[in-house]
Amino acid sequence: MSNMKITATPIDEKPSFFGQLRHRLPKDTGIFIVMLVIALTFEIAGWYVRDQSFLLNTNRLILIVLQVAIIGIIAVGVTQVIITTGIDLSSGSVIALAAVVAASLAQTSDSLSPMFPSLVNMPAIIPIGAGIGVGLLCGLTNGFLVTRTGIPPFIATLGMMVSARGLAQYYTQGNPISFLSDSFTAIGQGAMPVIIFFVVAAVFHIALKHTRYGKYVYAIGGNMTSAKVSGINVNKYLVIVYTIAGALSGLAGVVLAARVSSGQSSMGMSYELDAIAAAVIGGSSLMGGVGRITGTLIGAMILGLIKRGVTVGGGDAYVQDIIKGCSIVAAVTIDMRRNRKKH
Repeated sequence: MSNMKITATPIDEKPSFFGQLRHRLPKDTGIFIVMLVIALTFEIAGWYVRDQSFLLNTNRLILIVLQVAIIGIIAVGVTQVIITTGIDLSSGSVIALAAVVAASLAQTSDSLSPMFPSLVNMPAIIPIGAGIGVGLLCGLTNGFLVTRTGIPPFIATLGMMVSARGLAQYYTQGNPISFLSDSFTAIGQGAMPVIIFFVVAAVFHIALKHTRYGKYVYAIGGNMTSAKVSGINVNKYLVIVYTIAGALSGLAGVVLAARVSSGQSSMGMSYELDAIAAAVIGGSSLMGGVGRITGTLIGAMILGLIKRGVTVGGGDAYVQDIIKGCSIVAAVTIDMRRNRKKH
């Protein structure tokens, strides 16, 4: 008798309705729904605890968006660093350094003791450019440290975090810088910080999605070795990514100094952690190769909702930090499980 092999023909299983729906919806739909659930939770809590609406209070919503704007600007840069499997711990300190440098060049002749008496009443473009330039130099230094010396990004940016904060304190001798010109403070007033944030987010959303730069950044994060083999100048693009992150931190420092009409070496404390949290909660993978600016924007909004929601509910800053920490751990855990399923 001849041996007969019976082969079972595979049955094509059609994806479920929910599976098809998930693929058709935008990629950030899940995190957007999470944001809505959090907002509705605080709305219910607002009526229960304070007998007032959380979402329909215009002043409160404006405050949330303004808080999110500064964190969001640096989170756009941090997202790009995370996509390349890197990390940037220096952004909060770079904000402080950029803020004090910009403020020192934006003082008016009304100041009793200006830092540079011969440089008062200067056009706003000079302090703005100086602040962004300081951030750009810090980012460029981070990029060269990571690419030229082989120092892990965590250590390189940790060194910059400590150094930039020390430089800001040395520059100001611990004193706040005030009496800033109206033309300079204008970029931090009203809706300007929010407009700047959305413009920055839109520019880099397009850059990551529709340009060669974005394609190379995702390729480097997905597999650095393969990116090198395919001819991508990995070191060049890593330096560009860290430089952009630094420049955006500088911009955030300028906007923050303009918003509070002062430059202080204590500015930006823990902002780097909020920026990383916004990126991770928004779906950026610490394993690299995954991340979207739209997700980071939603992640920043979630952080803003948590901060104001806890405050309205009568909680203090410690409760905010606990919830923020749990959110980061949960987001990373979900990301790790997702990566295990892929492999």
